[in-house]
Amino acid sequence: MAKIAFIGIGVMGGPMAGHLAAAGHELTVYNRTRAKAEAWVAQHGGAIADSPAEAARDKQIVITCVGNDDDLASVTMGRDGAFSTMAAAALFIDHTTVSARIARQLSVEAEGRGIHVVDAPVSGGQAGAENGTLSIMCGGSEEAFAAAELIMAAYAGRIVHVGRTGAGQTTKMCNQIAIAGVLEGLSEALRFAQASRLDLDKVYEAISGGAAQSWQMDNRWATMAEDKFDFGFAVDWMRKDLGLAIEEARTNGATIPVAALVDQFYAEVQAAGGGRNDTSSLVSRLPKRK
Repeated sequence: MAKIAFIGIGVMGGPMAGHLAAAGHELTVYNRTRAKAEAWVAQHGGAIADSPAEAARDKQIVITCVGNDDDLASVTMGRDGAFSTMAAAALFIDHTTVSARIARQLSVEAEGRGIHVVDAPVSGGQAGAENGTLSIMCGGSEEAFAAAELIMAAYAGRIVHVGRTGAGQTTKMCNQIAIAGVLEGLSEALRFAQASRLDLDKVYEAISGGAAQSWQMDNRWATMAEDKFDFGFAVDWMRKDLGLAIEEARTNGATIPVAALVDQFYAEVQAAGGGRNDTSSLVSRLPKRK
């Protein structure tokens, strides 16, 4: 069993760290809001650190799951960042969805300190974290990935080594681009069915067994029809992720007009006060026939 520092005990990080504790690993946790760390330790055991540097000291593995590029830079390379106390040959795994740029920057910084790095954003949402069935897309060296895979198996259903540093983050961008297009198509199909006065259950039964089938259709068709949008992954977070993809596309020359358009549609949902609703609330911007 490993000595692990887990930095970021939020909606995703808390359950993931919980699976590690259940597997018998020795955890020290840090969270910007200390009350969350205290609640986690009360439930799972382990220790609380007052800073990322303290959490990382003498640990074999450091795992982060924070908010954005700035948060990640702060907990790793800041004055009290984890990199300042991590030992050579330690393993750093980042589950935050961030830019490929900072993933590469962290890799360079870590390499100079002898630290192995894996950028490992996840897909599957809060339910996937709680159930230990996340899909994880990884970038980094073969050696670093092999070590990380053994640890991540505690909370993942699928783990794929995509390529070198940054590949995990760019693959997560592919994931979000694909989801954006699917949700817009699903939203339009649902509103079209409602306008046609069709039985929505029958429409789902008819089309979900063919080429139109998707995870989003199977899990969100009925709830979208009922205007229920409380399923974890928020519009605010989706806009952050699509922004990362659009920024990366400017660098790699890709053309992603649908993703850019859907990003603006999500901006309309935000403007209407739906920023904390889940991503299926995209349908709310389309008028519903009375």
